[in-house]
Amino acid sequence: QLQASGGGLVQAGGSLRLSCAASGGTISSYHMGWFRQAPGSEREFVAYISRAGIRTYYADSVKGRATISRDNIKNTLYLHMNNLKPEDTAVYYCAADELLSTESHAYDYWGKGTLVTVSS
Repeated sequence: QLQASGGGLVQAGGSLRLSCAASGGTISSYHMGWFRQAPGSEREFVAYISRAGIRTYYADSVKGRATISRDNIKNTLYLHMNNLKPEDTAVYYCAADELLSTESHAYDYWGKGTLVTVSS
C-alpha cells in the first residue's frame, strides 16, 4: 500500500517535498513514479526513478525544478519541487511497478494522492 503526503497550499515560487510511504511491501523491488492530475485534465507523468535510484527521468514541465529520490531502507519515495508555479496545482500520486515507464497505465500499484495548490 502506498500513501502520498506533503501536499498543501504554497505560494508561487515556493517549494515543497512530497513523500510516498509504502506499507505491506518493500519499494526496493519496484521502479517508482510520480504522476499528477489537475482538475479537468488527464493524469500526467511527472518523474520516475529506478529501483536502485540510479536512473531518473522528468517531464519537461518540471525538469530543473523537481528532484525525485528514494530511500529504500525507509521504504519511502520523495519528490522535491521548487520554484512552484500555479500550473503545478494538481493531485499528486505515487506509483510502483516492475517496469520503468512514463505511462500511467503501465503502473500496477498506486497510492492515494496528495493535493498541491500553488497560489499566484
